[in-house]
Amino acid sequence: MGRLFWKFFLSILLAQLTATIAIGGAFWLRDQARQKAVPALDSGPPAAIALDAAAATLRHGGEAALRGLLADMQRPQMFVLDETRRDLLGRAVPAELLREAERQLRSGEQRGLETEWWRGVRRLAAPGGERYVAFVLRHPGRAQAARGGPDPLGPALDPGARRRIGQTVVIGAALVASLLFAALLAWYFSRPIRALRSAFEAAAGGDLAPRFGRATKAGDELSDLGRDFDRMSGRLRTLMDGQRRLLHDVSHELRSPLARMQAAVGLAHQQPDKVASTLERIDRECNRMDKLVGELLTLSRLEAMPDALRREPVDLTELADGIVADARFEATRHDVRDGRLPENATRILIEADGSVGVNGDPDLLWSALENVVRNAAKHGAQGGIVTVALCLENDLARIDVLDRGPGIAPGELAAIFQPFFRASASRTGVDGHGLGLAIAQRVVQAHGGEITARNRDDGGLQVTITLPRT
Repeated sequence: MGRLFWKFFLSILLAQLTATIAIGGAFWLRDQARQKAVPALDSGPPAAIALDAAAATLRHGGEAALRGLLADMQRPQMFVLDETRRDLLGRAVPAELLREAERQLRSGEQRGLETEWWRGVRRLAAPGGERYVAFVLRHPGRAQAARGGPDPLGPALDPGARRRIGQTVVIGAALVASLLFAALLAWYFSRPIRALRSAFEAAAGGDLAPRFGRATKAGDELSDLGRDFDRMSGRLRTLMDGQRRLLHDVSHELRSPLARMQAAVGLAHQQPDKVASTLERIDRECNRMDKLVGELLTLSRLEAMPDALRREPVDLTELADGIVADARFEATRHDVRDGRLPENATRILIEADGSVGVNGDPDLLWSALENVVRNAAKHGAQGGIVTVALCLENDLARIDVLDRGPGIAPGELAAIFQPFFRASASRTGVDGHGLGLAIAQRVVQAHGGEITARNRDDGGLQVTITLPRT
């Protein structure tokens, strides 16, 4: 579960708790109001005294005397009901009060107690055999005892405006709190979304400058998404800048042979007797352009589809043997003079501890290693020794290409694998486009490996290639 989930969860839980408390509070207030509104029977000592007086008056004076007692009695307020459950004074008896009196009588009978007295309710008997039920109302001061007057229990039964106002206030407070939480939640989550939308709109307009990271510093998934977008836009800007530089460099590289071809064509027109040498020059420039286009196509394919490679067992030792043999032949062909090989001719050696196998595309691996070896032979040998060493190192196959050349300036080591880069220390007039090491790096990375370069302590450059073993 991410941080965004817990923020959603806690916010919704808080809103639910607020609503639950509000609804529970509303029900509690309603119950409280009902409890206050329902009339209750008085079973205290004053009620017992009043009921004893009513029993004695009925026994000695009859119903008429009891009516007079009830009319004169204001505190406590007592009701006496005949067998039809009508009050002797004709007062309205609340149904809740009557049901409570009946319930108390039944409860006393079920418990086997004396039915004439149980929890504020008493049965009265007249001399003529008539039976009555008498009980005393709690809080009698809120009623009027006058016969024929308004319902003395009306205010007690109706909670009135206070209960309605209380419920309205509680519900209104819950609604306001829910709205506040919802607004806070919507604002919290819409703010980074607005910032992210602004970043997308700017990117759609061509502005890839990072901006989301400045808009918010929160630590949830939306903020992480915005920072990922900033990294993506930065990467896209870097790639676009690289493509523009690549286009500029390609244009520059193609312009030079085209200019020489145009000059050769012009020379052929002016000097027809030199057409043969002119055609040879044009053929050489065409070969240069064809090689450049081929290298560019290889580089483009590696960058566009780095995973679309053939995977088959490849013996790097056998591969290196073929590359070194070709490099020796070319070095010998260029260095031989007057049928003899000079003493300072470039020598290419290979050192291997048996077979070194990997899984990969043999053609691309050949191209990568060949570019590194040729680069060392052309730029780094200077009449010295180029060594190609292969070995197994844990789960990696390692290839070291070492030369005795001038090396690379420390500030330029990180850039030698960029397309069209030429180190200042190796500008010796050797032909090349600066794409060999760039292609080698793309090939090695596509195979899950790594290629690095460093200056040797005793002079020269060391290029190291590591690839996962079979």
